Amino acid sequence: MGGLGVTGMSNGTSWGLYIACFMFFVGLSAGGLIVASSASIFHVKEYKKVALPAILVSLVCICIAGAFVLIDLGGIVRLLNLFASPNFMSPLLWDICVITTYLVINLVYLYFMTSKKPGAQDKVAIVSRFALPVAILVHSVTAWIFGLQIARAGWYSTIMAPLFVASAMDSGLALLLLGLLWMNRAKVFATSKKLIANLAGLLAVCIAVDGYMVGCEILTMAYPGTEHGMEELAALFTGATAPFFWTEVIVGVIIPFCILVFAKNRRRMGLVALASAGVVVGVFCKRVWLLFTSFLYPNVAGAPGLITGSSSSHGAAGMDAWAVTSSYAPTLPELMIVVGMFALGVLAFLVLTKLFLSYDPAPALADDVAAGLAPADAAPTVGGAPAAAGCAPSVPAGKTTPTPAK
Repeated sequence: MGGLGVTGMSNGTSWGLYIACFMFFVGLSAGGLIVASSASIFHVKEYKKVALPAILVSLVCICIAGAFVLIDLGGIVRLLNLFASPNFMSPLLWDICVITTYLVINLVYLYFMTSKKPGAQDKVAIVSRFALPVAILVHSVTAWIFGLQIARAGWYSTIMAPLFVASAMDSGLALLLLGLLWMNRAKVFATSKKLIANLAGLLAVCIAVDGYMVGCEILTMAYPGTEHGMEELAALFTGATAPFFWTEVIVGVIIPFCILVFAKNRRRMGLVALASAGVVVGVFCKRVWLLFTSFLYPNVAGAPGLITGSSSSHGAAGMDAWAVTSSYAPTLPELMIVVGMFALGVLAFLVLTKLFLSYDPAPALADDVAAGLAPADAAPTVGGAPAAAGCAPSVPAGKTTPTPAK
């Protein structure tokens, strides 16, 4: 009933926690689809083993990202305006179109990967050739929503799209690693330590690229010494968004990279989980400082210029509804809706893993034994009894296995 008036947003800070989470989940969806499609395009045999859980992670994240866009409308009926009066010059419309395409590709990919029909696996290779460029495009278009706004010094940058793609790669890959580690522990889906160490090495490269691009952006803003650029940097280094910036730099870049850059650490699952969690937290903080730093200094000079329009000014009249500068803090409805969406994403992932994944530790253990990461006499258990790696449990003498009914 109150629309966006129940949030802390205003026309001075017109995007809030919903859009920050939208950017975050769009990025999280990247790692899964890129890993899955790379397995077919570049014939990376190892990645094919985790292609299915990677697609599930990507599918859930892009659905939650799209849901945050609908929530940010303030009323679902406003979605009709997209069809009644679309503005094809708007990056917002581009983003909705490419997210819809991305979602369809995820669904088609999942269908062919789980299909038992002849030739389905050949079609997976065809879909993957479209999936990889669309995965890159969806993050580029999301970045252009911000990067094409000339009035915001903190956003208007040619490097914004590569910056989004780089942070999407490391956050999505980190989330995939966390999911694989959890599934190993919960006996939902088995992944070898060798493959997890391989993906952790790729994550270290993505972290380095992401950190490099953030450094380039900061240097480009600092060196000219322009008024707007220095204001943005002051807010980042010591201002309102400084805690998020330094959390991203330390927790999301420096610490995970220092852990994963060493091969011996990548073979320790606890350290991999710690580094991956740090990357996810760091990228979320990055979305927060990237979004809000450019809102700290309004484009309207002089007062009165900004109507607060939030729940804090409900019932205000005349000059009391106006302010010189804007401020933003998430309200309880915003926080509860965000928590609910995160919970919905976790629930959807649990349901999908129950439907599409099965636990078979033998192949993963065989890989670890071959790589020297598990003792040669280790054996997985099948139905509570030990079984040789890659072999079915033995049948007692005089017994025969029943023939499955057709």
